[in-house]
Amino acid sequence: MESSFFLVDHLSISFGGIKALQNISFTMNKGEIFSVIGPNGAGKTTLFNCISGLYKPDQGNIQFKGNSIENKKPDTIARMGIARTFQNIELFSHMNTMENIMLGRHIHMKTGVFKGMFLWGKSSFAGKEEIVHRERVEEIIDFLELQNVRDKFVGALPYGTQKLIELGRALALEPDLLLLDEPCAGMNSEEKQDMIFWIKDIQDELGISILLIEHDMKMVMDISSRVLAINFGKQVTLGSPEEVQQNKEVLKAYIGEEN
Repeated sequence: MESSFFLVDHLSISFGGIKALQNISFTMNKGEIFSVIGPNGAGKTTLFNCISGLYKPDQGNIQFKGNSIENKKPDTIARMGIARTFQNIELFSHMNTMENIMLGRHIHMKTGVFKGMFLWGKSSFAGKEEIVHRERVEEIIDFLELQNVRDKFVGALPYGTQKLIELGRALALEPDLLLLDEPCAGMNSEEKQDMIFWIKDIQDELGISILLIEHDMKMVMDISSRVLAINFGKQVTLGSPEEVQQNKEVLKAYIGEEN
């Protein structure tokens, strides 16, 4: 049997007496946009934390391209090809756009701090390596149309632009699977439309698979191939956007409708 591109099998984790996730299972196909929805406290970010190695699940299996990753460290998982953004922006405000995105290249750098201290200059190994990585970051800046803020400190930039820079830093890891934790949170309508545009471009032009958490149901229904709904750590339903949107349990759990 051919292994799935990405698989979560009977994943469970508890914190004290609280069962944050209970027997969550799903698979992802390469190249698709797969969304996870649910009300606040449903366990969505906990799921991402298990996938990215921040949490160790109590039971269950997570497989990426045929390899189990549930007990691996976050940096190992990143090197395997999984990157993520966070619900709250995690940028260095006193560094500029280029520098923040360059941080995403760290897993691809071979020159350590000690070696870099002695091999400096454009003709050195460290210098040549930095040129290569800067060229890759310039490509990301061009792709996301961030040229006008390239050298500006990110702390002074609009919220929507900062979210885009965080997305760029995740892309700098060159992932095969991108985890997006509420990429449109706190954005206005115009910023949301721009983010939807970039997510589709990442899928279509870069061929990156996307696992998405988002509260904006219109966005989820517009761009997702399949949707998983969870509530109180339990799986409610899994299916096409149309099927999930019409599910009575989803309507009750997510938007409070009884019928």
